[in-house]
Amino acid sequence: MARSKEFEPDVALQKALELFWERGYEATSMADLVERLGVARASIYATFGGKRELYLKALERYVEQTSAVEPLSQPGPALPAVRAFLDAYVAECLADELRRGCMVVNTAVEFGSRDPIVSQKVVASWAGMEAMLAGALVRARAQGEIPAGKDPYALARFLLVLVQGVRVLGRADPDPRRLRDAVDQAMNALQI
Repeated sequence: MARSKEFEPDVALQKALELFWERGYEATSMADLVERLGVARASIYATFGGKRELYLKALERYVEQTSAVEPLSQPGPALPAVRAFLDAYVAECLADELRRGCMVVNTAVEFGSRDPIVSQKVVASWAGMEAMLAGALVRARAQGEIPAGKDPYALARFLLVLVQGVRVLGRADPDPRRLRDAVDQAMNALQI
């Protein structure tokens, strides 16, 4: 008879996510994972694979949990939704007392392009955000909220870069004025 798992994999994955988010991939050892998860090393390997596989699963979980783009696809005026989306990122950065930043941004900085699978997950996350922003901006242009000559796809790329910059600054120096001024200027740029 097969022996049942002595731990809850979903809970262990969430604990791994928190640890990786706090420390990053390289600074987290298997011993750290064993201690934080309260699970034997062999059980971690049997359930998740190695450290890299566990990291990838944790990154996927993070992206699922932090996908705050739904308001961008709601009917009605689009620019207030874009503004609320940007303001939410600033508020999240300012509330992050641990200064963990964004796990996707942290992953991009830590791994760069040296791991194609990790890079693919980072790029996919950013592409999803960019697509949702572009959809909202296409709607904004159609509704006359932004000038007809504005390229909503270029603006979406601009806002994606802004959001990732907010995440980096939020990790190191979350000056509320700096972050809020950047959002104000971005919103002004959309309408000029």
